Amino acid sequence: MKLNIVLVEPEIPQNTGNIARTCAITGAKLHLVHPLGFKINEKTLKRAGLDYWDKLEIEEHDSLNEFLEKYNPEQNNMFFATTKGKTKYTDIDYSKMNEVYVLYGKETKGLPEWLLEKYLDTKTIRIPMLKTLRSLNLSNSVAIITYEILRQHNFEELQETCTYFDNKLS
Repeated sequence: MKLNIVLVEPEIPQNTGNIARTCAITGAKLHLVHPLGFKINEKTLKRAGLDYWDKLEIEEHDSLNEFLEKYNPEQNNMFFATTKGKTKYTDIDYSKMNEVYVLYGKETKGLPEWLLEKYLDTKTIRIPMLKTLRSLNLSNSVAIITYEILRQHNFEELQETCTYFDNKLS
């Protein structure tokens, strides 16, 4: 299964760095849709991603329209994560999907309204939370949904037991 995490105009380098690390450790591909709120070589971005940058598959797009033209939502298993979504992220059956795209909007505004209106009933997903609070941190949201998709695929190709200490303890 191929998982694609798509950040549309991310603004906070530390969030993107954390998400890059999540993508690297899970084998997900990271898509960055410009404009970005930071420079890709920014120290805080690199620090948050630690030493995982060389283990990450990353693709940059000049605009959301360019991304949507290349990866058509009508022809792909594409979901739009939003607090306005109609479907809980756990209610989707990802287990039979060979490739999944999950789009996340910028930290301050989320995904564009025109996109959400077009796909509100068919492709939006949400993480349940209290009505009185706005949203989770972007990197936390990505991790939560990423691991649900991977769980439904039985964590294929991921190590399920710890081997790090095996050599150190003997």
